[in-house]
Amino acid sequence: MDERWRADLAQWGIPDAIAARAPADPWGHSPARFAERTDRALAEPEGPTLARIAEALPAGGSVLDVGAGTGAASLPLAGSMGELIAVDSSAGMLAELRSRADALGVPVRTVEGRWPDVAAETPAADVAVAAHVVYNVPDLAAFLTELSRHARRRVVLELTEHHPMSWLSPLWAHFHGLIRPERPTAHDVIAVAEALGHEVGHERRLAPLARFATLEELGESACRRLCLGQDRVAEVIAAVAELDMWPLPRDHWFTLWWESK
Repeated sequence: MDERWRADLAQWGIPDAIAARAPADPWGHSPARFAERTDRALAEPEGPTLARIAEALPAGGSVLDVGAGTGAASLPLAGSMGELIAVDSSAGMLAELRSRADALGVPVRTVEGRWPDVAAETPAADVAVAAHVVYNVPDLAAFLTELSRHARRRVVLELTEHHPMSWLSPLWAHFHGLIRPERPTAHDVIAVAEALGHEVGHERRLAPLARFATLEELGESACRRLCLGQDRVAEVIAAVAELDMWPLPRDHWFTLWWESK
């Protein structure tokens, strides 16, 4: 299953000829945008991912957040945590997380790097969570194995049902003649985890928010992801209308969990 996952994920790569013309990193993420999502999560904590973490977390327990970003999947539990261990490859993301953790009075340890490369230098915790990370992970079995080794009680994952860039597939075909794949999906993650011997619980729900609030926001994001300049935003918006893509349907999110052995 892991080899199938790796092969399917590789199909989402951007051809070199297209990537070479990109005016900005098509895979980049903005710490400021992630911080907005974390602030919304702090203002209105909800959903099965937080619930699955909370029910396995002892009073004053520790949470390991892998691919933590700015802390949306863990900081809403500030009142229950004794310590947060946050792992992310972006120093900017970790800085935003630390400032919020400090304001909330949550002791935090940060580890900069990719998981599982930094697993050896990362402490174990009562609960380990990785939210919206796995579609960036070619070696999923190794990622999940180290996550499980670092969780004393439970592992919790949150992810979209389909690849998070799937919404762009009609635009890739329109602008580049590139047909994007339909796999992997959350069901493939479940299969890999089960092949590792885990009894996986799962819950599916609508994403709490629409992906974009305005067409202009969609157009700006699409240009970066499609390796187009921002001078083509109007052209992208016109294509969205022509392809009847707006409003984008809400994503479905999966929460997966299993108990540590």
